Amino acid sequence: MSRRWRAGAAVLAAILLAGPFAPQAQAQQQGGKVLRVALVQEVDHLNPFLASFASSTMIGRMTWEFLTLPSAEDNTPSPGLATSWSASPDKLTWTYQIRQGVKWSDGQPVTAKDAAFTFNRIMTDPKAQEANGTYVENFESVTAPDDRTLVIRTKAPQASMNALDVPIVPEHVWSGISDMEDAKTDTVPVVGVGDGPFLITEYRPNELVRLKANPDYWRGKSPVDELQFITYKNADAAVNALQNNEVDFVNRLTSTQFDALQGKSGIATNKANGRRYRELIINPGAQNAARQPIGDGNAALKDVRVRQAIAKALDPQTLIDKVLGGYGQLGASIIPASFPVYHWEPADGQRYKFDPAAANAQLDAAGYRKGADGIRIGPDGKPLELRLLGRASEDYAQRASDYVVSWLAAIGIKADKELVSDNEVDERTNAGTYDLAFSGWGTTPDPDYILAKQTCDALPATAGSSSSTAFFCDPQFDALYAQESAETDQAKRADLVKQAQARYYEQVPSVVLDYDNALEAYRSDQFSDFPKQPAGTGQIMEQSGYWGFYGATPASGSGSGGGLSAGAWIGIVAGVVVVIAIGGTVAARRRKPAEDRE
Repeated sequence: MSRRWRAGAAVLAAILLAGPFAPQAQAQQQGGKVLRVALVQEVDHLNPFLASFASSTMIGRMTWEFLTLPSAEDNTPSPGLATSWSASPDKLTWTYQIRQGVKWSDGQPVTAKDAAFTFNRIMTDPKAQEANGTYVENFESVTAPDDRTLVIRTKAPQASMNALDVPIVPEHVWSGISDMEDAKTDTVPVVGVGDGPFLITEYRPNELVRLKANPDYWRGKSPVDELQFITYKNADAAVNALQNNEVDFVNRLTSTQFDALQGKSGIATNKANGRRYRELIINPGAQNAARQPIGDGNAALKDVRVRQAIAKALDPQTLIDKVLGGYGQLGASIIPASFPVYHWEPADGQRYKFDPAAANAQLDAAGYRKGADGIRIGPDGKPLELRLLGRASEDYAQRASDYVVSWLAAIGIKADKELVSDNEVDERTNAGTYDLAFSGWGTTPDPDYILAKQTCDALPATAGSSSSTAFFCDPQFDALYAQESAETDQAKRADLVKQAQARYYEQVPSVVLDYDNALEAYRSDQFSDFPKQPAGTGQIMEQSGYWGFYGATPASGSGSGGGLSAGAWIGIVAGVVVVIAIGGTVAARRRKPAEDRE
């Protein structure tokens, strides 16, 4: 046995003897139903002021209550920490009545002062604005006249005041945090004090987040006694764990995995219209909030005619059919079809259809001539050579990139695939050091959040921020956003939202390729049912709420769960040993792949 293998074996033995199996045995002795959920994306932060990954915000929704939240039935606003809310006649003052009798898990009462603290911290601390800063940009003041009353005054009417997707945190814990980027904000002593349906009890970065059911939760204790989020390297490993009864739930399945699991004994599947859109972002000339250029994007992409030609050169339906196996809807706008009130579709003749001839003609007319090698030359004399960025770990990027390269070649654009680590994708898309990149965002039932991400105000203060989705900055779009965000008549607001999406579509800072179906699977011999959002047809995991796991129904006779299974821990530990075996030292790295943003 080589020295490296002996070292790896020693590490494995130490972990097996001293680590995960002790809490597993303890959980088995104590009994209780455990829901084990596979994560195929990392947790960036448990700190709710910074968390932006879908995985992280999902855990936050389990831990801290919101003023209101989208209902499980149809995504309409429903009471949370606020039992009722009302607006003044001028729509500038909103008053929320805070629920009585709710307590933090350390016994302190939850009051309106906690909500006021949360919003004021976001308003006054730039480091606390990363996740939810767009919600408070229009706030004038937030006060708590008494423990049961919260008053928010806005500078102008704000239509999203009954859909503030901001977790309320305990003032007596977070007021002691001077630096939001302090590592202790991701530790259990801080994030473990909550008032949601579950409470965080253990966090092992890149391995495990363990939560227990809150026995004092105001809606009632969950049928699930313990909730575990277990990290797997990829979906294949997670699916194997599901089949081996090492986890109970897996999402973000590929079409092949989903098809293979259908009809399997003890396993049920769920296909839903998702709330995420997948896109190809096109660097339109990245800049910061001071309008100073950042990054190194190809200057030709500042020309809207080039971006439109790229949109006409792509065939998203082929990607849906060939890469997604048909499990997706043709994309267009940044609000998915699962939110029909605000979703916009191009009129006949306005959609960018797969038309290489039209794309070539548009580039010819714009002065981008083809060189002797067939590659177009821009007015600046530089060839149209673009970098196509994607996640090496993602099946979609691996397969779709070949199609995109060939389609662009047909119109005289040379695209070079750069499939890199998740961390590098995030760093480069945030810094503007890309030309094209596969990306995607999760949306909420209220359109304000995703629209705000496209405004000039969302441009980063410095390169590296994730404030903007695609470095889009357009005065016409901003004017439409300002109007819709202040419009309280839903029909009028919906029209403005659709106009804003039409402007985005015309300017093409990205091509929305599709709205993925949410493909999920679970152990039906362990859990017989999960609430979906919306009811009956929606997804279970990564909801705009906590209904799916909070209301999970254990299967009759399924017995007590017992913490992480031996197989699950072996899967995690094996990954560590593999890295050790090839001579490397593992350092946990935070990364924010664009596909996982919320």
